[in-house]
Amino acid sequence: MNSPKPAAVEVRVKRLPNGAGLPLPDYASKGAAGMDICAAESVTLRIGKRLAVATGFAFAIPDGYEVQVRPRSGLALKNGVTCLNTPGTIDSDYRGEVKVILANLGEDDFLITKGDRIAQIVVAPVQHARMVEVEEMEETLRGAGGFGSTGA
Repeated sequence: MNSPKPAAVEVRVKRLPNGAGLPLPDYASKGAAGMDICAAESVTLRIGKRLAVATGFAFAIPDGYEVQVRPRSGLALKNGVTCLNTPGTIDSDYRGEVKVILANLGEDDFLITKGDRIAQIVVAPVQHARMVEVEEMEETLRGAGGFGSTGA
């Protein structure tokens, strides 16, 4: 039995001049969690370098949500091109152009052509927290064990 899908969150999108002719971010398949987003410029990403690549769009994200920017698995596997600061967060009060920070970890320069799918974006709820300063912390089995302390 399929459970009903939750209502879609409306994200308003402004097409900027450099986004002319580009498709709106969209899901590539019915079950996709992320929407593909394209480059709004043609650039060469040199080996070992990083660039903030324009997308030609600005978003009005509703309060209580963020848009996460994530790598495309195909670019990462085939070309060694990935997103830095992953997942990147676009806050609900940001209204500038969305740019994707790409890094070339591959063995060759990578040509990005305007219209190429360069990342995926996921709309996600945000839960705000309230920090409470305390004098003592309750004990746990792990305690203060850091990186690798659980055996992995």
